[in-house]
Amino acid sequence: MKVYRCRICGEVYIGRERPNTCPFCGAHEKYFVLAKDWKLLESKTLSGASKEHLQKALELEIDNTNFYKAVSEKSKDVYVSSMFKGLSKIEREHASTICKHLKIEKPDSNVGSDKALDSDKENIEESNKREKRAVKFYTEAMRQVSEEEIKEFFKALTEIESDHIILTEQKTGI
Repeated sequence: MKVYRCRICGEVYIGRERPNTCPFCGAHEKYFVLAKDWKLLESKTLSGASKEHLQKALELEIDNTNFYKAVSEKSKDVYVSSMFKGLSKIEREHASTICKHLKIEKPDSNVGSDKALDSDKENIEESNKREKRAVKFYTEAMRQVSEEEIKEFFKALTEIESDHIILTEQKTGI
């Protein structure tokens, strides 16, 4: 057994091999290192552009966290409920990680919790739209920040949110 850490969220994974994705934030396998070699992906200083993009990212992730949690509680379908529960936890981890970069406490917010729609199909389609917006935002943010660590962080988020697009498209056949 080995102890690994995710360079994106900093969480620990214990197993025989690196996981394909982080069970906490969804980061891909390449972001896992042995715990003895771990260093959190962070920048000592942040430019104004990075602070602005991280703040917008935080708002996006909190909104999605709360939306996904509400959908997970509303759905009667065990698969859909489970999918959204998992997505909510991953988005919550993204919000927590963004707060580490901004060196702030995670705000207490219910934004997005009242946006669950009437049907699973509508909620999955809305989720797909949210994930596509996130990928577009993170791709643009990655281009506009100067710190290499923040660029890599946004790149990881782009990859993770792209996985979520695939997940929602598989379920709905979009």
